[in-house]
Amino acid sequence: MGRRKKIVQECEKLMDKPEQIRNIAIAAHVDHGKTTLTDNLLAGAGMIADEGEATRLMMDTEEDEQERGITIDAANVSMTHEYEDNNHLINLIDTPGHVDFGGDVTRAMRAVDGALVVVDAVEGAMPQTETVVRQALREGVKPALFINKVDRLISELQEGPEEMQQRLTDVISDVNELIRGMTEDMDDVDDWTVSVEDGTVAFGSALYKWGVSLPSMQATGMSFGDIIELERADKRQELHEKTPLSDVVLDMVAEHFPNPLDAQPRRIPRVWRGDDDTDLAKQMREVDDEGEVVFMVTDIGMDPHAGEIATGRVFSGTIKKGQELYVSGTAGKNRVQSVGIFMGGEREELDRGVPAGNIAAVTGLRDAIAGSTVSSVEMTPFESIEHISEPVITKSVEAKNMDDLPKLIETLQQVAKEDPTIRVEINEDTGEHLISGQGELHLEVITQRIQKNQGIPVVTGEPIVVYREAPQKESREVEGVSPNRHNKFYITVEPLSEDIIEQIQLGEVSMDMPELERREALQEAGMDKDTSQNVEHIHGTNILIDDTKGIQHLNETMELVIEGLEEALDDGPLAAEPAQGSLLRLHDAKLHEDTIHRGPAQVIPAVRDAVHRSLIDADIKLLEPIQNVRIDVPSEHMGSASGEIQGRRGRVDDMYQEGDLMVIEGIAPVEEMIGFSSDIRSATEGRASWNTENAGFRVLSDNLQREKIMEIRERKGMKLELPQSIDQF
Repeated sequence: MGRRKKIVQECEKLMDKPEQIRNIAIAAHVDHGKTTLTDNLLAGAGMIADEGEATRLMMDTEEDEQERGITIDAANVSMTHEYEDNNHLINLIDTPGHVDFGGDVTRAMRAVDGALVVVDAVEGAMPQTETVVRQALREGVKPALFINKVDRLISELQEGPEEMQQRLTDVISDVNELIRGMTEDMDDVDDWTVSVEDGTVAFGSALYKWGVSLPSMQATGMSFGDIIELERADKRQELHEKTPLSDVVLDMVAEHFPNPLDAQPRRIPRVWRGDDDTDLAKQMREVDDEGEVVFMVTDIGMDPHAGEIATGRVFSGTIKKGQELYVSGTAGKNRVQSVGIFMGGEREELDRGVPAGNIAAVTGLRDAIAGSTVSSVEMTPFESIEHISEPVITKSVEAKNMDDLPKLIETLQQVAKEDPTIRVEINEDTGEHLISGQGELHLEVITQRIQKNQGIPVVTGEPIVVYREAPQKESREVEGVSPNRHNKFYITVEPLSEDIIEQIQLGEVSMDMPELERREALQEAGMDKDTSQNVEHIHGTNILIDDTKGIQHLNETMELVIEGLEEALDDGPLAAEPAQGSLLRLHDAKLHEDTIHRGPAQVIPAVRDAVHRSLIDADIKLLEPIQNVRIDVPSEHMGSASGEIQGRRGRVDDMYQEGDLMVIEGIAPVEEMIGFSSDIRSATEGRASWNTENAGFRVLSDNLQREKIMEIRERKGMKLELPQSIDQF
């Protein structure tokens, strides 16, 4: 019997014992060593041969991941580990670290109960470390810390035991500060800070496969001094044999991460807003494998032979081949074709069902997308997975040969299904296909995969930046009149506060929640009581308030009003870019008695006109997306590196020394950052490392407004003269 087959059988045996299951994700800043650490764990569990240095990158299964040396897709693997005489089933997800693929991290966190945060000992906690810790805690996932690349402190920086301990202590306190800041408002969490004494922190080198934690030092009798001695004497193999990294980390996982029985009662109320007293809620809290099936899809992948594979967490019941299941948001049922588990890049089909508390790979759920709730009874779906950043860059994609067009459309729809952070839009007027993503790299990878995997030659346009439009002050009351002059709407608009916008973006305020909860959340964010009671609709980060009193026929016309409002907000008056952060109030309406005279052709243009005119009156301006930039560079190149930010309409906020490098922090517009990577390399002779993170939108400076608006209007084929009422430029 092959080794792999044996491991699959072990996994099958442990599936029914939730107290011995651990679902974990490995998350970190880009290049801090997650995938190399995962290779160690696989070797330790006997799944890959344990030879030489651990740089097999087993979890980077796609060619482009191997070429670029970064993880692009989250990858799943199941393994077993013996700890204190009990065998444990560990379902692990290796997540990407690059900011462009942050969506994969957010989705992975929904499936797991513990997150192993990896930090590079030399670089310390970085911007993306903060982001992944925040993503984990928001989903109610418990963190533990592994400090990687400790060998560099010893061999490259030649640090002694005292300096090393000081540096490691600093990293731990940075991570704890993040955890404390994010968990102080959580009632369901005791104290999740990590510490060496508790055994929730481990140190080591993923590359040379050794690791230590306080419990492992006590067990093996190794001290920091011994480690420094062996590492300096180049006896790394001996170090690996004495204190193998995989044992130290997997022991920590088994000991300190919650099993599904501990985690689900705490996590279900956090990710599901359904009725707490139903049998279904009880089955999910108790991880009942005989209850109704509830499966949350966190990832969709393609298998050339089996079609679409939906990966996700089984919260209750047992998912089996042949079941007919509902998929939230779609009609009818889907039939499960096969169920299995992941062993790295390959899927092992099982003859049995996968019970609650496990991560499963399922085929046959053709209607599911990443984020769907799949269940045996109709139920309130799980909270939608909130992606922290929005798409900021767009490219047009066209097929070189017209014959490939149907296939391209199908492929783009598939792409949007697999990765909800990508938006695909087909422009009916120009026939262009536009894909929007998190950054240049994100779109480059997607278009490369369309060409390689599907064999469709495509032509891509230059990257285009996505702008927004937003009101700057309160408008006067504006009248919108229908084409037949019989219907009138009176609307004002004012800017929404930052706090309320943030609550909408985080999903803390939405139209799906019970009215009372929504009202309380809005009042907490600073909205006054009367306004919060009249919320009629939320579209993007815009809110419609119905301030009318007893108007006949308004109820049945409201759907059309909302349709007109959405149309107007999706194409703002300046350059047809989406409007954001507007609070619109409908004060009054005059409607025709007869239904025929207040149909869609009358109401929609009237509302659209009123919304646009009130936005113009509210001094609407164009907003551009910006990014936080951090550059680490040797001090002799500091001037040219900061010049690169300032020369891109950016600003430098801070400069400080960290070790032997200077760190420059600042912000710059996304549009100016296109092509930044090649410029910064040549400016610093290739010695800078940098990182960018999307930081929302800010108002474009006044002297650039008109020029930019005209440029966008020209690109979209709109009229080049602005409406006369726009006089603020």
